[in-house]
Amino acid sequence: MSVAASLQLRDVHLPAVPSWWPLPLGWWLVLAALALAVLLAWAWRAQRRRRQRRWLQVFDSAVDAADAGSAQVAAIAELLRRAARRRQPGAELLQGQAWLEFLDAPGSRAFSDGEGRLLLDGGYRRALDAVAVQRVRDLARARFLELISGSGR
Repeated sequence: MSVAASLQLRDVHLPAVPSWWPLPLGWWLVLAALALAVLLAWAWRAQRRRRQRRWLQVFDSAVDAADAGSAQVAAIAELLRRAARRRQPGAELLQGQAWLEFLDAPGSRAFSDGEGRLLLDGGYRRALDAVAVQRVRDLARARFLELISGSGR
């Protein structure tokens, strides 16, 4: 026991905690994957916004090219029928109330019971109120974008 008493014992020192920087390779890969996901989401949204702007330009230019009043309503009706055909084949053949109900957005009766009823006979009237035509245009523009992009019913 005399040998054990003669040994000088010292405290055990633990090594320092590893630092956060520089990051290990695995964390760099996680950060790169996250950055790629954010970049792809941003690119997808930007592409979608550009596509929507182009469709709205098509709508606006076709309606603006028509003469005021009934010709504009007829152009709006034609554009909505084209969008409906793209969305659901055969929908462009609907007539009357069935056509207006198809145009109604989910939870809305804006076409079948509201301003949109002008689409039924507005293209054949001699004189139309410019305010009513503008309201139908705004309503139809929003629905056109929903139908053409596939974001509605």
